[in-house]
Amino acid sequence: MPNAAFVKNVGVLAFAQALFFMANTIVISTAPFVGLQYAPSPWLATVPLGIQFLGTMSATMPASLLMQRVGRRPGLALGMVLGVMAGLLGAFAILQASFLLFCLAGVLYGAFSAFAQYLRFTAADAADAAGFADRTAARGRAIAWVMGGGVVAAVLGPELAALTRELTAPVLFAGSYLAIAGLAFLGLLAISLLDLPHLVASASAAGSEVRPLGEIARQPVAITAFLAALVGYVTMNLLMTATPLAMLACGHGFTDTKHVIQWHVLGMFLPSFVTGRLITRFGVDKVILAGVVLNLVCVAIAVAGLEVENFMAALFLLGVGWNFMFVGGTTLLTTCHTPAEKAKVQGLNDLLVFTSVAASASLAGFVQSALGWQTMNLLAIPGLVLVAALILPRLWPGLAAAARGLSSAGRGG
Repeated sequence: MPNAAFVKNVGVLAFAQALFFMANTIVISTAPFVGLQYAPSPWLATVPLGIQFLGTMSATMPASLLMQRVGRRPGLALGMVLGVMAGLLGAFAILQASFLLFCLAGVLYGAFSAFAQYLRFTAADAADAAGFADRTAARGRAIAWVMGGGVVAAVLGPELAALTRELTAPVLFAGSYLAIAGLAFLGLLAISLLDLPHLVASASAAGSEVRPLGEIARQPVAITAFLAALVGYVTMNLLMTATPLAMLACGHGFTDTKHVIQWHVLGMFLPSFVTGRLITRFGVDKVILAGVVLNLVCVAIAVAGLEVENFMAALFLLGVGWNFMFVGGTTLLTTCHTPAEKAKVQGLNDLLVFTSVAASASLAGFVQSALGWQTMNLLAIPGLVLVAALILPRLWPGLAAAARGLSSAGRGG
């Protein structure tokens, strides 16, 4: 049975995660319109979002190293403060009609996002502190439960964005950024309730030898964990970002697109309530492989037709596949480093993942326009096959031995 401290910590983290995802929903829904309204030229409209991604990439590794030094609670609290500042500055920039200040708010929001990414790793720390016998399974459950906070965001995020859009009328969207500041402040209050003080000492005073980052990253298990999370996230982000454009090109209306995206977001987060149990029962490798298979089925459905039903089924499976690959990859990553090494390993993981995500988001519109929706889906297959090729020998070592035997026989011939 989970102890009370574990339940409390995971509950706090899930609540903070829900608040962060709600803020993300508001930003994604409003930033392009704000940019279009105040940018010197229309082609600069998405620059604030691009700068936000740069802020996340730049702050990812420093955030991880800072939390190793001062602890999770102070580090996450600092991230929430940055979120409050980003929201307030964003609102002020809109009221002042300042594109430059809005871009600066994007930098702050990106840094806030970088810190918030470690909510899921903090869940793994909470599982370690609870002293479960099977640490990997316990970490998987904790990570999945925290990611489940996204379900709340899927339901409430769009509604909050709509409710606050005209809060400062006739100036639009300033109220939305005030809402972001409020969400981050609630997150700050929640983080103050975390109770993980002894993990600070365990990270900084660990007596084990700290290996070079390159040595850790070259481990097969680390490579598999990195790629499971990265490929899962990039596949999801690339296809999700292009979906509204693809549906518009197919003649589908905004209402249909909205429903497809809603089902996709539910697919991303609803499985979190069972992903941890699946990892406990079947193992993390099988959960990652299931995510790969679901993504491949998503591609098959998307390629098979351009009806609304095809988009809806494909995007829902894309969300579930992302959940299994991302939660599974995050869980697997916690097995390949010591407590003293976790800050730099987790920092590298998120740097790789979110740099790739930023690139995929930037290229999605171009690829969709140049190649079309169905060809774009086919581009996801090689990465998914690569992850499957790494996972299968871990599940059935005989496959690796057989492959080596065939390779040796081929060289001998």
